[in-house]
Amino acid sequence: PASAECTVYLVGSGIGSVEFLTVRAKELLERADAVVYDALADGGLLELLPPHCARYFVGKRGGARDTSTEQEEIEALLLRLALQPDPPRTVVRLKAGDPFIFGRSKSECTALQQAGVQYEVVPGLTSAIAAPLLAGVALTDGELSSTFAVLTASQVGAAFPDKLHELRGADTLVILMGGSRVALLSSALIAAGRAPD
Repeated sequence: PASAECTVYLVGSGIGSVEFLTVRAKELLERADAVVYDALADGGLLELLPPHCARYFVGKRGGARDTSTEQEEIEALLLRLALQPDPPRTVVRLKAGDPFIFGRSKSECTALQQAGVQYEVVPGLTSAIAAPLLAGVALTDGELSSTFAVLTASQVGAAFPDKLHELRGADTLVILMGGSRVALLSSALIAAGRAPD
């Protein structure tokens, strides 16, 4: 069984800048004994770590298979850290955005839970909400929009137009990870009944 003294924290780093980090996330980073982290936008997040903190980079950049660590390997690393004979007290799994918005945290939580490892999820500010806000775009508006939906473009394929058609009731769509697929997304949105403008 896991040491009662070791806790793994699945921490959302927010939108990538230290100034948008939650207070709880900052506190955990400042006392971390080990951190397992993705490709983050702001290196300043790692500067918050104490000198003794062990760092484990696990990639995860835009789904690139050659530079990304497999999810099973990440889960195995978390378990190895937590279940070793003299485990670190605070292990931080630092993830971009919010851990539960396209962050694959469910499988990490399941692995930790099945192994009897204590864990806590710390939310992060998601770009799905923050990016439009910082750009001055209201996701909801009394006159224009009373609903919004968030979806990922990372799995654009044959079924994607059907997903868009199912979301036709949402006034505003926030599509994450779609920068390299703008033309395909535009065509799919128009085919699903969205106005071209």
